[in-house]
Parts: sequence; structure tokens; C-alpha cells
Amino acid sequence: MTLQQLKYIIKIVECGSITEASRQLYISQPSLSSAVKELETELGFEVFLRSSKGISLSVDGTEFLSYARQIIEQTELLEQRYLGKKPSKQLCSVSTQHYAFAVNAFVNLLKGLDVDEYEFTLRETRTYEIIEDVKNLRSEVGILYFSNFNEKVLKKFLKERHLVFTPLFTALPHVFISINHPLAGHDSVSLDELDDYPFLAFEQGEYNSLYFSEELLSAVPHKKTIHVSDRATLFNLLIGLNGYTVCSGILSRDLNGDNIISVRLKTDEKMVIGYITNEKSRLSHMAKDYIAELKRLVSEYGFELMS
Repeated sequence: MTLQQLKYIIKIVECGSITEASRQLYISQPSLSSAVKELETELGFEVFLRSSKGISLSVDGTEFLSYARQIIEQTELLEQRYLGKKPSKQLCSVSTQHYAFAVNAFVNLLKGLDVDEYEFTLRETRTYEIIEDVKNLRSEVGILYFSNFNEKVLKKFLKERHLVFTPLFTALPHVFISINHPLAGHDSVSLDELDDYPFLAFEQGEYNSLYFSEELLSAVPHKKTIHVSDRATLFNLLIGLNGYTVCSGILSRDLNGDNIISVRLKTDEKMVIGYITNEKSRLSHMAKDYIAELKRLVSEYGFELMS
């Protein structure tokens, strides 16, 4: 076992594929695959599971990766201390549902860094992919929500993947609508009042179970529904078609402008928004700083942090 092999494993996980890792490492794919196979033979278990859909970490591989990252981190600290080696790039990866506060925390974290180089990844993506990212340690932190409808199913899903959900705060459901929407002047609105307007939802791809839906009350029938894949498209449709989406109610004018507003939704439902981590992995200090910034922002927005 060599440090180079450990770095190879870490890079493959970061890239999500051997092909992309070999490109970034400037070595051939056969050479990288061979190095991984040699390590797996020495270890006596498969670090990666191979399938027609690509690779993913095995259970043993997940635990191994955690140790590998610690070893590389400590090695780099030794090299910096005694060999005067330049610090490596700051790394951090986060996967999240489409929450403005998650992006804000990311922005604030980067603004507060006093480093020459960093390489961060922020994935606003589908619920299933958030879970898979954290399971396979492509991301250290994933952000999603529980409701009365999805909690039991998601908890079981997370437990099977050795993932832990930590609640941040409870949000009362709101809708995002255009500032020029006919209902924009209301203090609160009901789904019945919104029924004639297009309901906008983030599509969940192959795993489109209602339990993975990003929007609360998605199981309620809607006369008009439009599925989108990104936040910019959703906001354009909110404005252009007087559409609406169900959300936590947190908006950032710095990031989203003044054309979208948040209006309280009349319902007894609640959203418990939190983050997931892999119980087999130790969080990096950057991931811990990101979580700390999430908590600071949530408090700044006036929400009470959950213990």
C-alpha cells in the first residue's frame, strides 16, 4: 500500500468515475484501474463496486476511504511543517436540495477563506443523488428535509446506507411567487387559491417517488404541473407564467433579486430541514466550518436551531 494509491482512491471518489479521475491525474485509465486492482488484492476486499451504471464504494471501501483521507491529511501536515511544502488546495463538497440558505452559507464560507487555492463543489441536485453522493463520499454533507409524509421512508433509506440525519430547524411551508402574481398581496394563501396557477417542481429523474419530492404536499393533485431541473428555470417560470412552488420560505435578495417573494402557505404541515453525513467518515474541518455557517445563517434568519 502506497500514499499514491490512497490518493488515487480519493481522486476517483471525488470525480465519481475512473475515467475522469485518470484525466485529472494525467495517467491512463488502464494504469489507474490496475493500481486500484493491486490495492484491492493487497487489502483482500473490493474498494469499489462495478456495475453498468459505473462505480460506487463498497461498505469496506467507505470505511477505508475515511482512513485514507486521514492519512493523506496528516502526511500533508507533516510535509508542510518539516519540508516547507505548500499547503494543498482546500477541498469541500456539498450536495443539497434547492435552498438559498445552503448557497448563502457556501458563499460566506468562501469569502471568509484566507487561502490562495481551493477546490469546492456545490451540487444542487435530486434527493436520491444527494443521498448517493454522501453514501459514496462524493460529498461530505447533504441537505434535505423530513416531513410527516416522507420521514419514515427516508429514515429507513438513510439507515440502510449508514447515513445520519441531523436536524437544523423547523420551517413552516411557504410558496414562492412573482412579486406581480395576483396573490402577491396576500399574507397567506391556500392550495385551493393557487389551483389555477402552474405548480412548479424539481424533477427527480429515474427516482421520482413522491417520498423524494423536494416540494412539500407534492402528493396533492394539481391541475397544472411543470417539472424543472434547475433553480433559474423555476424562477423564470414563476415570473413568466405566474407559477408557484412550495418551499421553506427562505429567500436571498442578494442571490435571487427582488422579483420573487415568499408567502405563507395555509397548512398544518411542517418541514424539518437538516443535513446528512456518513457515519463511517470523519468530517473535514472545511465541512465542519460549512455546517457552522449554516447554523449561523439559520439563526440570523430568525429560526430556532434544533439540538
